[in-house]
Amino acid sequence: MAEPTEDVTYRHEDWYAEELGDRHFVRCSFFHVDLTEAVSQGAVFTECVFGNVAFNASRHTDSAFTRCTFKRCNLFEAEFTGCKLVGSSFDQCDLRPLRISGGDWSFVALPGADLRGVSVTDVRMREADLTGANLTGATVTGVDLSGAQLHASRLSGADLRGSDLTSLDPTTVERAGAIVDAEQTIVLAQALGFQIR
Repeated sequence: MAEPTEDVTYRHEDWYAEELGDRHFVRCSFFHVDLTEAVSQGAVFTECVFGNVAFNASRHTDSAFTRCTFKRCNLFEAEFTGCKLVGSSFDQCDLRPLRISGGDWSFVALPGADLRGVSVTDVRMREADLTGANLTGATVTGVDLSGAQLHASRLSGADLRGSDLTSLDPTTVERAGAIVDAEQTIVLAQALGFQIR
Protein backbone atom coordinates (compact mmCIF):
# COMPACT_ATOMS: atom_id res chain seq x y z
CA MET A 1 0.00 0.00 0.00
CA ALA A 2 1.28 3.42 -0.96
CA GLU A 3 1.95 6.10 1.67
CA PRO A 4 -1.35 7.86 2.42
CA THR A 5 -2.04 11.33 1.05
CA GLU A 6 -3.82 13.23 3.80
CA ASP A 7 -5.98 16.39 3.95
CA VAL A 8 -5.29 17.52 0.37
CA THR A 9 -7.89 19.31 -1.78
CA TYR A 10 -7.94 18.73 -5.53
CA ARG A 11 -9.89 21.15 -7.74
CA HIS A 12 -10.59 21.19 -11.49
CA GLU A 13 -8.04 18.46 -12.20
CA ASP A 14 -8.01 16.20 -15.24
CA TRP A 15 -7.46 12.61 -14.17
CA TYR A 16 -9.03 11.14 -17.30
CA ALA A 17 -8.21 7.41 -17.60
CA GLU A 18 -5.87 7.75 -14.60
CA GLU A 19 -4.45 4.50 -13.21
CA LEU A 20 -5.00 4.96 -9.48
CA GLY A 21 -3.46 1.60 -8.62
CA ASP A 22 -3.26 1.14 -4.85
CA ARG A 23 -3.07 4.81 -3.86
CA HIS A 24 -4.36 5.81 -0.43
CA PHE A 25 -6.20 9.06 0.31
CA VAL A 26 -7.35 10.13 3.78
CA ARG A 27 -9.73 13.08 4.40
CA CYS A 28 -9.01 14.46 0.93
CA SER A 29 -11.47 16.55 -1.08
CA PHE A 30 -12.05 16.25 -4.82
CA PHE A 31 -14.04 19.02 -6.53
CA HIS A 32 -14.77 19.07 -10.28
CA VAL A 33 -12.18 16.34 -10.88
CA ASP A 34 -12.50 14.31 -14.10
CA LEU A 35 -12.07 10.61 -13.29
CA THR A 36 -13.76 9.45 -16.50
CA GLU A 37 -12.49 5.97 -17.44
CA ALA A 38 -10.15 5.98 -14.43
CA VAL A 39 -9.14 2.57 -13.05
CA SER A 40 -8.42 1.67 -9.44
CA GLN A 41 -7.15 -1.65 -8.11
CA GLY A 42 -6.85 -1.80 -4.34
CA ALA A 43 -7.05 1.98 -3.90
CA VAL A 44 -8.28 3.30 -0.56
CA PHE A 45 -10.25 6.49 0.06
CA THR A 46 -11.08 7.14 3.71
CA GLU A 47 -13.44 9.95 4.80
CA CYS A 48 -12.97 11.73 1.47
CA VAL A 49 -15.39 14.18 -0.15
CA PHE A 50 -16.24 14.03 -3.87
CA GLY A 51 -18.12 17.02 -5.26
CA ASN A 52 -19.13 17.25 -8.93
CA VAL A 53 -16.66 14.48 -9.79
CA ALA A 54 -17.05 12.57 -13.07
CA PHE A 55 -16.69 8.83 -12.50
CA ASN A 56 -18.14 8.04 -15.94
CA ALA A 57 -17.12 4.60 -17.21
CA SER A 58 -14.58 4.26 -14.37
CA ARG A 59 -13.65 0.78 -13.11
CA HIS A 60 -12.89 0.01 -9.48
CA THR A 61 -11.72 -3.40 -8.24
CA ASP A 62 -11.05 -4.38 -4.62
CA SER A 63 -10.92 -0.69 -3.71
CA ALA A 64 -12.34 1.01 -0.62
CA PHE A 65 -14.34 4.23 -0.33
CA THR A 66 -15.19 4.14 3.38
CA ARG A 67 -17.21 6.91 5.07
CA CYS A 68 -16.91 9.02 1.92
CA THR A 69 -19.37 11.65 0.71
CA PHE A 70 -20.41 11.81 -2.95
CA LYS A 71 -22.36 14.93 -3.94
CA ARG A 72 -23.60 15.73 -7.46
CA CYS A 73 -21.20 13.15 -8.93
CA ASN A 74 -21.76 11.36 -12.23
CA LEU A 75 -21.31 7.58 -12.11
CA PHE A 76 -22.67 6.83 -15.59
CA GLU A 77 -21.55 3.29 -16.53
CA ALA A 78 -19.21 3.07 -13.53
CA GLU A 79 -18.33 -0.41 -12.23
CA PHE A 80 -17.43 -1.47 -8.69
CA THR A 81 -16.18 -5.05 -8.24
CA GLY A 82 -15.41 -6.36 -4.75
CA CYS A 83 -15.26 -2.84 -3.36
CA LYS A 84 -15.95 -1.62 0.18
CA LEU A 85 -18.10 1.50 0.57
CA VAL A 86 -19.16 1.07 4.18
CA GLY A 87 -20.74 4.22 5.63
CA SER A 88 -20.54 6.30 2.46
CA SER A 89 -23.35 8.57 1.27
CA PHE A 90 -24.62 9.65 -2.15
CA ASP A 91 -26.52 12.90 -2.63
CA GLN A 92 -27.90 14.18 -5.95
CA CYS A 93 -25.67 11.79 -7.92
CA ASP A 94 -26.32 10.38 -11.39
CA LEU A 95 -26.10 6.63 -10.73
CA ARG A 96 -27.37 5.09 -13.98
CA PRO A 97 -26.40 2.73 -15.38
CA LEU A 98 -24.26 1.44 -12.52
CA ARG A 99 -22.85 -2.06 -11.96
CA ILE A 100 -21.92 -3.32 -8.51
CA SER A 101 -20.63 -6.87 -8.05
CA GLY A 102 -19.52 -8.25 -4.70
CA GLY A 103 -18.09 -6.19 -1.87
CA ASP A 104 -19.51 -4.49 1.19
CA TRP A 105 -21.86 -1.49 0.88
CA SER A 106 -23.26 -1.75 4.41
CA PHE A 107 -24.59 1.45 6.01
CA VAL A 108 -24.46 3.23 2.64
CA ALA A 109 -26.92 6.13 2.35
CA LEU A 110 -28.82 6.22 -0.96
CA PRO A 111 -32.13 7.84 0.06
CA GLY A 112 -34.26 8.86 -2.90
CA ALA A 113 -31.60 7.66 -5.36
CA ASP A 114 -32.56 6.99 -8.99
CA LEU A 115 -31.33 3.41 -9.40
CA ARG A 116 -33.60 2.32 -12.24
CA GLY A 117 -32.08 -0.58 -14.15
CA VAL A 118 -28.85 -0.75 -12.13
CA SER A 119 -27.18 -4.12 -11.49
CA VAL A 120 -26.31 -5.03 -7.90
CA THR A 121 -25.22 -8.64 -7.40
CA ASP A 122 -23.79 -10.56 -4.42
CA VAL A 123 -23.22 -7.40 -2.38
CA ARG A 124 -23.51 -6.91 1.36
CA MET A 125 -25.82 -3.92 1.95
CA ARG A 126 -26.72 -4.41 5.59
CA GLU A 127 -28.59 -1.46 7.10
CA ALA A 128 -28.25 0.53 3.88
CA ASP A 129 -30.61 3.51 3.57
CA LEU A 130 -32.67 3.01 0.43
CA THR A 131 -35.65 5.03 1.64
CA GLY A 132 -37.61 6.24 -1.37
CA ALA A 133 -35.02 4.87 -3.81
CA ASN A 134 -36.23 4.02 -7.31
CA LEU A 135 -35.10 0.49 -8.15
CA THR A 136 -37.63 -0.04 -10.93
CA GLY A 137 -36.34 -2.75 -13.28
CA ALA A 138 -33.11 -3.12 -11.32
CA THR A 139 -31.25 -6.39 -10.78
CA VAL A 140 -30.70 -6.83 -7.04
CA THR A 141 -29.77 -10.50 -6.70
CA GLY A 142 -27.93 -12.28 -3.89
CA VAL A 143 -27.79 -9.03 -1.90
CA ASP A 144 -27.75 -8.95 1.90
CA LEU A 145 -30.35 -6.26 2.67
CA SER A 146 -30.83 -7.27 6.30
CA GLY A 147 -31.75 -4.23 8.37
CA ALA A 148 -31.93 -2.05 5.24
CA GLN A 149 -34.37 0.86 5.15
CA LEU A 150 -36.63 0.27 2.17
CA HIS A 151 -39.68 2.35 3.09
CA ALA A 152 -41.35 3.96 0.05
CA SER A 153 -38.82 2.41 -2.33
CA ARG A 154 -39.93 1.48 -5.83
CA LEU A 155 -39.24 -2.15 -6.70
CA SER A 156 -41.60 -2.63 -9.64
CA GLY A 157 -40.13 -5.09 -12.13
CA ALA A 158 -36.97 -5.52 -10.06
CA ASP A 159 -35.27 -8.93 -9.88
CA LEU A 160 -34.79 -9.55 -6.15
CA ARG A 161 -34.06 -13.27 -6.22
CA GLY A 162 -31.65 -14.56 -3.59
CA SER A 163 -31.58 -11.29 -1.64
CA ASP A 164 -32.33 -10.98 2.08
CA LEU A 165 -35.75 -9.29 2.26
CA THR A 166 -36.39 -9.84 5.99
CA SER A 167 -36.51 -6.07 6.63
CA LEU A 168 -38.90 -5.37 3.73
CA ASP A 169 -42.46 -4.36 4.57
CA PRO A 170 -44.30 -5.22 1.33
CA THR A 171 -47.09 -2.77 2.17
CA THR A 172 -44.78 0.27 2.07
CA VAL A 173 -43.15 -0.24 -1.34
CA GLU A 174 -44.13 -0.29 -4.98
CA ARG A 175 -43.73 -3.93 -5.92
CA ALA A 176 -45.80 -4.75 -9.04
CA GLY A 177 -43.96 -7.27 -11.18
CA ALA A 178 -41.01 -7.64 -8.80
CA ILE A 179 -39.41 -11.09 -9.14
CA VAL A 180 -38.71 -13.19 -6.04
CA ASP A 181 -37.93 -16.85 -5.43
CA ALA A 182 -39.98 -19.40 -3.49
CA GLU A 183 -38.05 -18.93 -0.26
CA GLN A 184 -38.60 -15.17 -0.38
CA THR A 185 -42.34 -15.56 -0.89
CA ILE A 186 -42.49 -17.24 2.53
CA VAL A 187 -40.61 -14.34 4.14
CA LEU A 188 -42.90 -11.80 2.47
CA ALA A 189 -46.05 -13.74 3.38
CA GLN A 190 -44.93 -13.82 7.01
CA ALA A 191 -44.25 -10.08 6.87
CA LEU A 192 -47.87 -9.67 5.83
CA GLY A 193 -49.03 -11.71 8.81
CA PHE A 194 -49.70 -15.01 7.06
CA GLN A 195 -48.91 -18.30 8.79
CA ILE A 196 -47.16 -20.83 6.59
CA ARG A 197 -48.20 -24.43 7.22
